[in-house]
Amino acid sequence: MITLKRSEEVALMREAGHLLAEVLEELAAMVAPGVTTSELDRAANRAIRQRGCFPGFLGYDGFPKHLCVSVNEQVVHGVPGGLRIREGDLVSLDCGLIHQGWWADAGLTVACGEVDPVSQRLLDVTREALRRGINAARPGNRLGDIGQAVQDHVEANGFSVVRGYTGHGIGRDMHEEPEVPNYGRAGRGVEIRPGLCIAIEPIVNQGSPGTVVQPDRWTVVTGDGLRSCYFEHTLAISESGPEVLTTTGPQEDWVD
Repeated sequence: MITLKRSEEVALMREAGHLLAEVLEELAAMVAPGVTTSELDRAANRAIRQRGCFPGFLGYDGFPKHLCVSVNEQVVHGVPGGLRIREGDLVSLDCGLIHQGWWADAGLTVACGEVDPVSQRLLDVTREALRRGINAARPGNRLGDIGQAVQDHVEANGFSVVRGYTGHGIGRDMHEEPEVPNYGRAGRGVEIRPGLCIAIEPIVNQGSPGTVVQPDRWTVVTGDGLRSCYFEHTLAISESGPEVLTTTGPQEDWVD
């Protein structure tokens, strides 16, 4: 069932989103050669709890850590461990927290130092795809408008959209209805209405869209071994359009 949030509920989600944005800024600043993914995980747990929140990923469907860290060809759900980040890596950070019973979910991909031109373009295209998806999330549009906005930009730049993992509704749980695909056709799908809260998360591969789940049953990698990139925001739909909840910066960074 799709739940439309009341203004007081959106206010709590706004608080949650702002806190998560602060956490992600701290984590992104830590990305450097020699840092392990476990160090990032411990920092995420510490930063979330210091803000009086609960790390939502811990134990969610059995996930063993507080943060997903996916490096290079790892697509999503990377389990932190002893892997050391190297110069030129693409490091995706996916994090969620619970604040007074309400979820925020967001993430980004960070370049460790200088990256090759293709990786930089992959970063730029994925971030812009999210921005276009957010701007398509307006009252009266449909979820297919979001999906087509993301897909068109990604494919026009020679990359591919991962199909097996999508955005989602969010609120009291991380994954609520509706599913928000990063592909589709404008004018199709659920109508976007004020009070809807969703997470949009384009996951973009350098090569083909195929993925493989690793033996740890969590970490997803590209089928061809090429790199992947990811950006995500939680947003609330108002009468005037989308509001990005998981940012500390101006709305103008994301909303036209």
